[in-house]
Amino acid sequence: MKLLHIDSSILGDHSASRALTAKVVDALKAATPGLEVIYHDLAHDALGHFSGASLAAGATPAEQRSAEQRDEAERNARALQEFLAADVLVLGAPMYNFTIPTQLKAWIDRITVAGTTFRYSEAGPEGLCGDKKAIIVATAGGIHAGKPTGIAHEDYLQLLLGFLGITDIQIVRAEGLAYGDEAKNAALASAERQIADQYA
Repeated sequence: MKLLHIDSSILGDHSASRALTAKVVDALKAATPGLEVIYHDLAHDALGHFSGASLAAGATPAEQRSAEQRDEAERNARALQEFLAADVLVLGAPMYNFTIPTQLKAWIDRITVAGTTFRYSEAGPEGLCGDKKAIIVATAGGIHAGKPTGIAHEDYLQLLLGFLGITDIQIVRAEGLAYGDEAKNAALASAERQIADQYA
C-alpha cells in the first residue's frame, strides 16, 4: 500500500497542520506493515503556479522542449504519477485568508487532469480515482467548518476530491488555534485523540 503525504504550511516547525499530518502518517505506518510513504513539502519545494508555460510544456513534443519546458513537464508528470499510484492521501491544509495555501492549489492543478483523473461524457463529469482514500488535516486560526467562511477550505477540498471520484474522505480538524492557548491546546488535543482512535 502506498501513502502520499502532502504538507503545504509555510510555518515550518511551528505549523499545527504539519504536526498533525505527521501523527496521522505515524499512526498509519504503525497499523499498516509495509506501508510505503512518499512525502512532499510544497512550501519548501514549491511547484510554482500553474500557468500558460505549464500547458505549453505538456503540449510540446518531448524532443522539442526547452530545458525549462522539460523541467516543468517532469514536475507535472511526477506529481500526477505519485497521486495516481497512491492508495491513501494525507493532505495538510491550513487555512490562509479563508482558503487553502496557493502551494496546495498548485499541486491540485497538476493532479486534476482531464482524461486521466476525471473525464467528461454525455452524462457529465466522472471521477476516475474512486479507489483512493483521503485524509484532510484542516487547521485554522478561527472557527469555520460548516460556515460560509469555510467554503473555500474544507468544502472546496471535499468537492475537488469528490470530482475526482474519491468518496472515502475523512477530516482531522483543529480550529480556533488563534483564540488563545487554552482553545489551541484543546483543539490540538481533540485532533490527536481523533487520530489515535481512528488510525492507530
